[in-house]
Amino acid sequence: MAEQDALGQRGHVAALGPATIGWLGLAIALVASSFVLPWRLEPASPVAVCLVLATFVVAEFYNLHIEFRRQTMSVSASELAFVVALIEIGPVWTALTRALAIAGFCIVQRLSLPKVVTNTAIAVVEVCVAVAVLRVLPVGVLSDPLTWVSYLVAIVLATLVGGALIRLAIIATQGYPGRALWTSMLLAAVAVTPMAVLVGLSALLLVEVTPWTLLLVMPLVGGLVLLYRRFAAVSREGQDLEKVYAFARQVEQISPDEDGPRRLAEGIRELLNAERVALWLPPYLDEEPRLVVASDDGRSWYDGPSDPDDLFRRRVTDGSSDGPLLVSLARATEAEATALTRRGAHDLLAAPVATAAGEPGYLEICDRRSDIVSFADGDRSALDSMLTHVNAAIRQQQLLTQIRYDADHDRLTGLPNRQRLAVEIDELLVADPVTGRAGLILASLDNYAEVTDTLGHAASDELLLVTAGLLREHAPPQALVARMEGEQFAVLLPGLSLPATERAARRLREATSTRVRVAGLDLEVTLTIGVAAAPVHGADSGTLMQRADVALLAGAGKSGVASYHPVLDQQSLRRLQLGTELEQAMADGDISVVFQPIIDARTSDIVSVETLVRWAHPRYGAIAPDEFIHLAEQIGRIGPLTDHVLDLALARCRRWLDQDIALSVAVNLSARCLTEPDLVDRVRRALRRHGVPGELLTLELTEGSVVDDSVRSSTVLADLHALGMRLSMDDFGTGYSSLSQLRQLPIDEVKIDKSFVLGMSTSQGESFIARSIIELAHNLGLRVVAEGVEDELTRNLLAEMGCDKLQGFLVSRPLPDQRLESWILARTGVRSAVAGTPHRRLFVRS
Repeated sequence: MAEQDALGQRGHVAALGPATIGWLGLAIALVASSFVLPWRLEPASPVAVCLVLATFVVAEFYNLHIEFRRQTMSVSASELAFVVALIEIGPVWTALTRALAIAGFCIVQRLSLPKVVTNTAIAVVEVCVAVAVLRVLPVGVLSDPLTWVSYLVAIVLATLVGGALIRLAIIATQGYPGRALWTSMLLAAVAVTPMAVLVGLSALLLVEVTPWTLLLVMPLVGGLVLLYRRFAAVSREGQDLEKVYAFARQVEQISPDEDGPRRLAEGIRELLNAERVALWLPPYLDEEPRLVVASDDGRSWYDGPSDPDDLFRRRVTDGSSDGPLLVSLARATEAEATALTRRGAHDLLAAPVATAAGEPGYLEICDRRSDIVSFADGDRSALDSMLTHVNAAIRQQQLLTQIRYDADHDRLTGLPNRQRLAVEIDELLVADPVTGRAGLILASLDNYAEVTDTLGHAASDELLLVTAGLLREHAPPQALVARMEGEQFAVLLPGLSLPATERAARRLREATSTRVRVAGLDLEVTLTIGVAAAPVHGADSGTLMQRADVALLAGAGKSGVASYHPVLDQQSLRRLQLGTELEQAMADGDISVVFQPIIDARTSDIVSVETLVRWAHPRYGAIAPDEFIHLAEQIGRIGPLTDHVLDLALARCRRWLDQDIALSVAVNLSARCLTEPDLVDRVRRALRRHGVPGELLTLELTEGSVVDDSVRSSTVLADLHALGMRLSMDDFGTGYSSLSQLRQLPIDEVKIDKSFVLGMSTSQGESFIARSIIELAHNLGLRVVAEGVEDELTRNLLAEMGCDKLQGFLVSRPLPDQRLESWILARTGVRSAVAGTPHRRLFVRS
């Protein structure tokens, strides 16, 4: 038996070092020798001594290696030479030749001096044990069966004692590795030692009869060698198979919460008794490329496996190698030797690993712990079998990663979702509860509903993807961009105060306000933003997100960006209540209309009245139209509200018709109404229901809704115009359209926004803008209405410019139905019907 050790150590802390074990073994050998072995050399034939020595040497070089971590035990058939030596050359020469053979073997293997001393000492102790047993048991002539039994018992006991000493040395230096350590010793003592002793005794008995029996003994010895080699091969195969089974069981025990790749690397290292194992995995989902290293020295990285241009990695991952790659420094090419030296390795096993990322991973095993045993084809086959379990385990781990990723991320955009955002906020604030700061921006995509209703979900999904890309591009580097639900996104800004968050929100809104190509159309991206910040607005994710949501609702009615304030909580409750009461308010008549006359600039005839909606709430009083109209748009009730206003306007028009007065009514139409597929049918039914001809209805459209690609690409404007009604563009000049765009649309008139009209009497610039709009509109065949006319000077200027219609406080304020009737009686006269028209006309008396 011989025992060797490689460099370094892992696992249990050594109680004793190799040098201590060596000196202790030497002391035991000297004590045993002094008590058991005779003090003088027995006479022995030099030829016999040389033959025994040679037999010992041959037996040591043809042995079975059994590894326990760093320890490698060599089981050989040296017991054959052992028993022959005891009988032929005596105990002293046996001890000397056996010690010499084992010491020489250890030196050839380049073991350290303490290992040479330990193995040599144990060999001497084994001889002493055998000699001591033979002194107690009966030993007679070689032909006596009791002599055979005595030698068999002596050698087996000596083998057991030597094996026990080796194992005690392993335990003293490395800790207890398990029962298999003792099982291997018993296996060798039962299976190999008796066979070798019996063959040795048989050979001596035959030679004693006649030297010519050596010719018969040699085949027996050769058969023993073949049997032993087969036993060694079967043992290695069994060990390899057991490694695969043990690895499979270990893989099955990896729990979902464990670091699977690291457990795999450590398991492979233990089962192949390797110095170092590296597992490189490509990027997957939100995980970066990863290198997992399991090594005796605790290092977490070394040069080679993470390099895509590395020779070994490239060779196994490009499919050029057939199965795992086995490379040894002794047989390596120059390039392979360079790659091994780069790693500081002598032997290497490498193989590709299948992953869900589409790119193969890479696994390599460097050097056995033992400095006697190196990687062989059996290890290559074992690794090939292990790869099935490695691949399955990696896929399972990546499936768990996918499940966790899906739970924390939005499927469409790949951004973190609300759940993940909440976790990030809480982790950020818990890490520094006293001074920790964070800004939260909630952003809502303004035209999401219109795009969905008009172009479908595929187009709105494309718009969301474009918006997500814009937010990622323009958000600060340290920000976390998330998608909440629907059209909402969030941006978490670690370390920012409330003022800094507000500045970041305004910059973000400005940077993302652009036109993008979606479904073949140019669509506007505009965000409404709500801002909250920790700790001033909350110290946990739930509070912070709720208050940012309240701010988002407030931002919808302002400049597009609003920060949370406690007063907004009441406004939020108010909005919630108004939203639930909208339908009932229409039914109860709380939502009504007022009318503002529009006159002909040249004749002062009343050509139309604009219908404006009002809400007189029993608790809150007068609700601003912008507030509840936008609310109706948000909750999807703008259609019923528009129908309600249209009915009231047409009912007023019908009463005038019944008085033989032709007076057109104008109704404002929300941009979202234009995306409703049944709008044209609803307007047609309303005209029929009230018996009003289409030419007495004007629909006023916002500039943005008219020039939006989704509206321009549809037939809704042409279908409305086909009903006979006029289409007017409201608040012209405040948007981004040009009059040349209107040539492609069925627009009849434009209304100059009052912001230009109010300043005409004092600003030449405003007058120039108004004149330009009027001239260009007339060139395109459009009529022009001026809003906000409040004084005679402005009226005269507009009349000189050729403006067609006037509207404003100079003519009349918006009036409810009864007051409008009084105004008409007091301020207007009646003209006869124009030839070819059936109804009379009203005009404003000067």
